[in-house]
Amino acid sequence: MQRFLVRRLLTTLVSLVLASVVVFGAVLAVPGDPAAVILGMNAAPEALSALRQQLGLDVPAPLRYLQWLGGVLRGDLGESIQYQRPVARLIGDRLGVSVPLTLAAALLATLVAVPVGILTALKRGTAWDPLIVLASQLGAAIPSFWLGLLLILVFAVGLGWLPSGGFPGWDVSVGRSLRALALPVLALGLGQAAVMTRMTRAAMLDVLSQDFVRTARAKGLAHRSVVGKHALRNALVTLVTVLGLTLVNVFVGAIVIEQVFSLPGIGRLALTAIGNRDYPLVQGVVLLYASAIVLMSFLVDLSYGWLDPRIRYA
Repeated sequence: MQRFLVRRLLTTLVSLVLASVVVFGAVLAVPGDPAAVILGMNAAPEALSALRQQLGLDVPAPLRYLQWLGGVLRGDLGESIQYQRPVARLIGDRLGVSVPLTLAAALLATLVAVPVGILTALKRGTAWDPLIVLASQLGAAIPSFWLGLLLILVFAVGLGWLPSGGFPGWDVSVGRSLRALALPVLALGLGQAAVMTRMTRAAMLDVLSQDFVRTARAKGLAHRSVVGKHALRNALVTLVTVLGLTLVNVFVGAIVIEQVFSLPGIGRLALTAIGNRDYPLVQGVVLLYASAIVLMSFLVDLSYGWLDPRIRYA
């Protein structure tokens, strides 16, 4: 297990370094002078020179990358051009919205998809099977932003049960903040639940067709024991993969949902930074997303080794 952990940890570290190179190189790929792109071609030479110095454009690119990477390791992601505040502080202020939104949507998708997917696999061939499959296909085909707009029309505009957007803040009112996240969580979670249901169903059907399941049934084991102790345990590796993909999809999908519901999260911050060409802030946010995806893959790999000893000692 120790060798498996060391290999996965080294792979994760290399992936994080490569992600930082790609994120830093994104600014270098901007055509022309980034300072002129930000301030405009008619900006004063003094302003252009000051901005180039602020962005570190007067330093060779390799040295600039090492300086930026050193700052990242210290928790210093630079300073935002638009807000004139540290990028790390801006991102930290938005985590209180994006993290609860992501985790709640992923939890909703899991609580809906796993039981329904298992039930659909067990009821294969019955009248429920095509209905649930059709519902999951429709749910997967509906974009989350369109579902969010539909939820606003029904529950906010029509019924007036929930707010249509905005976020008061946890320090202002926990209850109002939870109400503000209800519709975004539904819009994100239900779409992912549809995808997750289909993948859970496929994983369970594959395991239920294996010889060891037929052998367990031939021994006369109870149906609950066959499903719970044999089929479900062997399908957990696939289900962990599905859960990891769901977390990544929800985290990335929150970018659009936060814009639809006017939530002050990281996704909306990223779109604002891109629109204002705030390159230090864009770098910081993109690095956060890339690091979260790499770390999620690392946790999924660890789960593989814990669930299946064959993977651990491969």
